[in-house]
Amino acid sequence: MATTTATATNSTTVLAGGGLADNGGQLEPGSFRDRDSRVLLRDGEVLRGLSAEALADWERLSASKLWQRFSAAGRLVKTEPFADSAAVLAEVDTPGQPWVAVLRHEPIPFLSYPYEWCFSMLRDAALLHLELLLAALDEDMILKDATPFNVQFVGTRPVFIDIPSFTQLKPGDVWVGYRQFCELLLYPLMLTAYKGVAFQPWLRGSLDGISPEQFRGLMSWRDWFRKGVLVHVVLHAAIGEQHKGDDVDVRKQIKQAGFRKEMIAINLRKLRAVIGRMQWKPKASTWSDYAGDCHYDEQRREAKRAFVSKAAAARPRGLVWDLGCNTGEYSRLAAEHADRVIAMDGDHLAIERLYLELKAEEHEKILPLLINLAAPTPGLGWRGSERQALQDRGRPDLILALALMHHMIIACHIPLDDWIEWVASLGGDLVLEWVGKDDPMVKKLLRNKDDRYADYSQDNLERALKGHWDIVAREELAGGTRTLYHGARRVADSAAEHLGDDS
Repeated sequence: MATTTATATNSTTVLAGGGLADNGGQLEPGSFRDRDSRVLLRDGEVLRGLSAEALADWERLSASKLWQRFSAAGRLVKTEPFADSAAVLAEVDTPGQPWVAVLRHEPIPFLSYPYEWCFSMLRDAALLHLELLLAALDEDMILKDATPFNVQFVGTRPVFIDIPSFTQLKPGDVWVGYRQFCELLLYPLMLTAYKGVAFQPWLRGSLDGISPEQFRGLMSWRDWFRKGVLVHVVLHAAIGEQHKGDDVDVRKQIKQAGFRKEMIAINLRKLRAVIGRMQWKPKASTWSDYAGDCHYDEQRREAKRAFVSKAAAARPRGLVWDLGCNTGEYSRLAAEHADRVIAMDGDHLAIERLYLELKAEEHEKILPLLINLAAPTPGLGWRGSERQALQDRGRPDLILALALMHHMIIACHIPLDDWIEWVASLGGDLVLEWVGKDDPMVKKLLRNKDDRYADYSQDNLERALKGHWDIVAREELAGGTRTLYHGARRVADSAAEHLGDDS
């Protein structure tokens, strides 16, 4: 099953359970499902133990044209044999799993998951799967799994990370990952493209995706005429129900019928055509056009840009979080002074547009993610650690919170002190924009509701900020309803929080 091949380089996640090595190495919590390999995080490196069978598959893959082509293009995670395998194998204690070799993977800068992706990100992950499968067939290989959790994004570049998923294709073998591909990639895409329903809440609520039987129930008879629905949904569900509970070796029957890999290739090409033509055509959203409807004149916009740029350039920035990124204008400014920027917004269309723009530019420093900041992604899966919580994947050196706080306090009803405490818990410096109650955007939020937000005041904000940051710059924008703050995180406070994370 899916494995998390790489982890954020400065993640502070601690494994829930055993497996810790004496030197601080730890088994990666999300990699337990593959019984032929296991990921170990050790001394800042991402390693993977292999069984004898997985080693044979790796040797076959690494000698193939597929490997040369996709690894050179950055579509397969960079991987090499680890020289000091003996020392690592001695550290890993997983009863019943005799590891015989170790690989080293290039770390992924920041982990993300399908329920945080926009439509086009999920579609690109699906198309990467299909391209890899078609190339694998030419090498008499195939993928054991077909889950989007096997893909990570470096900026807008999808990278396949589950190297041991490649295995030998024997005569008569079928594509065993077909159902999983439908449940976690095809059906979620159809849900959004054909029905206009967001797939992210479904995938966040069900890590196994949408079953054929469930999805058929969501399709009307008119939907049967849409591309791919009749074969991949209706017939798929019918066959599953027909054989439910049968004590029949379906794989054996298929082999006896003379199944050939060319049949898999035909199915893959048809799926590629269906998914390649899929489009999501939403109506304009509340915040996707925010830049043109936020009551900024050019003077205030330039003053804000200059303030953000100066704060970002104040010191080296490894990782920046842009909370409520909207069009990504300030993510781009921060990226000029940072290694990576995570651009987050709860508006699907805003993230979709930003992703497509960055993809066209081949931009790899900004990762756009669909995040509900009033309910940030928690840890999910087995013991709540199989998929990491948002804040456990890498601490930001700088946080941008521009024209965001009034939405958190007034629209989402989060107390001001609580929200500031959450931002402070992330660590790092802060650039924040205060929007007063006399600002048109706040007046719009308060329209048709009683103002019960006495805590939403600039005095309360400054008091809360000074509890965690030294205010090194403060600038009131023209018009008097908005103020920018640059807070430098106190070194002692930040060190104490990180010490607590690692304990």
